[in-house]
Amino acid sequence: MSDISTDSGIAVKPVYHADDAGASQPDPGKYPYTRGVYPTMYRGRLWTMRQYAGFASARESNTRYRYLLEKGQTGLSVAFDLPTQLGLDSDDPRAEGEVGKVGVAIDSLEDMAILFESIPLDKVTTSMTINAPAAVLLLLYELVAERQGVAPELLGGTIQNDILKEYAARGTYIYPPRPSMRLITDTFAYCQQHIPKWNTISISGYHIREAGATAAQEIAFTLSDGIAYVDAAVKAGLPVDEFAPRLSFFFVSNPNFLEEVAKFRAARRMWAQIMKERFGAKKDASMMLRFHTQTSGASLTAQQPLNNVVRTTIEALAAVLGGTQSLHTNGFDEALSLPTQDAATLALRTQQIIGYESGVAATADPLAGSYVVEALTNAVEAKAWELIEQIDEMGGAVPAIEQGWVQSQIADSAYAFQQRIESGEQVLVGVNRFADAQATTVPLFAPNETVAAEQTAALARLRAERDNSAVSAALAALRQAAQGDENVLYPMRAALKQLATIGEVCGVLREVWGEYRPEVRL
Repeated sequence: MSDISTDSGIAVKPVYHADDAGASQPDPGKYPYTRGVYPTMYRGRLWTMRQYAGFASARESNTRYRYLLEKGQTGLSVAFDLPTQLGLDSDDPRAEGEVGKVGVAIDSLEDMAILFESIPLDKVTTSMTINAPAAVLLLLYELVAERQGVAPELLGGTIQNDILKEYAARGTYIYPPRPSMRLITDTFAYCQQHIPKWNTISISGYHIREAGATAAQEIAFTLSDGIAYVDAAVKAGLPVDEFAPRLSFFFVSNPNFLEEVAKFRAARRMWAQIMKERFGAKKDASMMLRFHTQTSGASLTAQQPLNNVVRTTIEALAAVLGGTQSLHTNGFDEALSLPTQDAATLALRTQQIIGYESGVAATADPLAGSYVVEALTNAVEAKAWELIEQIDEMGGAVPAIEQGWVQSQIADSAYAFQQRIESGEQVLVGVNRFADAQATTVPLFAPNETVAAEQTAALARLRAERDNSAVSAALAALRQAAQGDENVLYPMRAALKQLATIGEVCGVLREVWGEYRPEVRL
């Protein structure tokens, strides 16, 4: 039999024995949390079923959110369009052709209020996939809650707010790395004082892996980014045990089932060790790696799209057996379009069947003691530590990204994977093997093509009706704060409350801090 390896290049043996697995781990809920962050895991409460959604206008996305909540979803997850992710208003020339296309268009507090209309923000938790303007969207959420009469200390949710992976793998950055790090630590400090239940960052391996990284690279680069954020916050004067319990993580789940389960277990163990030994954390909550998982968009195929239901189910089960705290399952049609309502419902039902019918939620860490899972956990961890040591030698994640080292590692892995697909060594069912001559057709989502015009008209009304002198004064105060060293979230909140737009707020910071332009590498 030919050699078989995982995506990380770990050789898989034909048979595993007790000696391969190594020593047993402490129970779930105990350091180093290899077996889970809570003692009983899903026996007490299932993971949060948090389906990612957002498209076109705030009104249309609000309709989808309320539909998903009615169908049994237990948390919201907001997808923003590219202009919003880049801090641009919908009427900015640079936004042309992208308004409302891959997420919802949000330009001001008025849009945000519509997005969460009739959704009680003290009763749901909300995750927002937003990075460079994360602080802006968080403050808009807080202001919407204020309009609803909900106190900020009752708000629960997460902003992604992970800018380092944008430079390394995704590309929706605005400012250079160092002022971006300041914005993140300012957010940590603001939330500690005002929104204490909020997860201030979701340190993301998802996009790193989707860009082509291996499982070991995914957790190594993600945890290195986490080290950089913790280090920056400590240097800014924040006590580690005051902000660390609100850090969270975001990983992908790929079809390579056994390695994915092992990856999640290894990541928990590594983060606990990092926080305890490197940063001297004392609170248990500071050492717990709590994470959201999304099934792999990159694994979905346009060919034979119904096969994606099976891929997503395998990936979701790996996330659950790996101990995730919340989960998004992709629609089977997402290689072709945004998910239709039927595809989104089936994706949610996939989670519900795993949670309520499969029996895997009845005990914590069901695969503990499996010789192969324990051995793979150790092997993935060892490879990830090697990479973290290399990053440490470069001075940490920020210099490693600035030097292009992380990007080149990901690119090399992506190239190697693509070569395996093209050679047929890596089988993709329905693509390079078992392909059908006749294409499978499924209904596709039809986006609203009038949203850009609607947003532009709404912006014109907003600017005509608001107190523009108050907006100008608030933006001037934000500029002064950005030029100095005070926390920029306070003047930012004041400007947003006066109905300054996202583009105007981010524009002030662009003027002061500049924009990031990556070095072109050939």
